[in-house]
Amino acid sequence: VNITLEEAASGVEKEIDMPRIERCEVCGGSGAAPGTSAQTCPKCKGSGKLQNKSRSSFGTFVQIVPCSACKGRGQTIVSPCRNCKGKGRVKKERKITVKIPVGITEGYQLRLVGQGEAPPGEGPSGDLYILIHMAPHQYFRRDGDNLLYNLNISFTQAALGAEVTIPAIEGKANLRIHPGTRSGQILRVKGKG
Repeated sequence: VNITLEEAASGVEKEIDMPRIERCEVCGGSGAAPGTSAQTCPKCKGSGKLQNKSRSSFGTFVQIVPCSACKGRGQTIVSPCRNCKGKGRVKKERKITVKIPVGITEGYQLRLVGQGEAPPGEGPSGDLYILIHMAPHQYFRRDGDNLLYNLNISFTQAALGAEVTIPAIEGKANLRIHPGTRSGQILRVKGKG
């Protein structure tokens, strides 16, 4: 999600369009057409696994592999759901509202529990992670909770001192330049970060 420095300073709600895999509403995620149900796989007898045994001069080796008939699910679907074609999940576009907290920084990840994709079969949906990206600001550069602003002043203002108005996140701020201020010196305006 792209946000501005002003939005990070005050917090904001963003609405995003997100494609995700969800359980089929027609079959409830079973993959079977309404009024029917999945059958126990006759090949693996519902275990979802097959044992392959082989003998050699070193002994008997047992290899357990997923059942090829049911793909490890333990059940086969005789009458698949027309909406999801027997998969139990469909791709949908959803609008999700994301609350961006105050003071969030570039690269921060927000975790939305249960807003991710639905797993095959049963179980809760996964989590959605939102990566925060902040657009560069016209005046400020961020350093933690502090904002840095480059101010060009004249030799006279540096030598004799002055009071100038500078931009701030909320409006403007007054800055007192003390007599004898040197180039590159950092002046602080308290509480305006």
